[in-house]
Amino acid sequence: MSSEFALYGYFRSSAAFRARIALNLKGIKPELRFIHLLRDGGEQHTPEYKAVNPQELIPTLVHDGHTITQSLAIIEYLNEIVPEPPLLPKDAYGRAHAREIAYVVACDIHPVNNLRVGRYMKKLYNTSDDDTARWHRHWIRIGFDALEAVLSSSPETGKFCVRDAPTIADICLIPQIANARRVKLEIETWPTIARIEAHALTHPAFDAALPKNQPDAE
Repeated sequence: MSSEFALYGYFRSSAAFRARIALNLKGIKPELRFIHLLRDGGEQHTPEYKAVNPQELIPTLVHDGHTITQSLAIIEYLNEIVPEPPLLPKDAYGRAHAREIAYVVACDIHPVNNLRVGRYMKKLYNTSDDDTARWHRHWIRIGFDALEAVLSSSPETGKFCVRDAPTIADICLIPQIANARRVKLEIETWPTIARIEAHALTHPAFDAALPKNQPDAE
């Protein structure tokens, strides 16, 4: 199965981090194709990669001649073609709850903090690296405050975000925590989030997906 899959990614990309976790949980070892987001203005902007992904974003998964972009679509696709272990709970409410946590990260926190937004801010307003880091911290705090309130009060919270098995919620949350640490946020501010992270990183699928453990890590 591994030879049928290829993943375009970059070690520090949190969206690619999500895809790596999902692939690891499914036991899939794809061919890794590295797209350096900073070198020479960003390899994601080359004509060669634009032909693969017109959005010029990562990750991109290629499987049996099909190209899938957007990390959440990749996660759901993998969950459908390889049902075990499931990345969503079996019941309707559990699935909705896992998705709502995932969407807080993927739809609210991450989009305003990604590389292209930072670059545009710098171009438009001549912001410094410190300004960008403050911007990131602001939006992460808002999102994590809300997530901590949900996770700390929900009877659905277990060892992971939703009960005791990893789901799409954890797949999105753990990479966002890595982003938070990179901009010097103290994760212990959110004790439930910190506890879930500590537990998740004992799982080989999460540990192997860490940026520092990637072949293209710098």
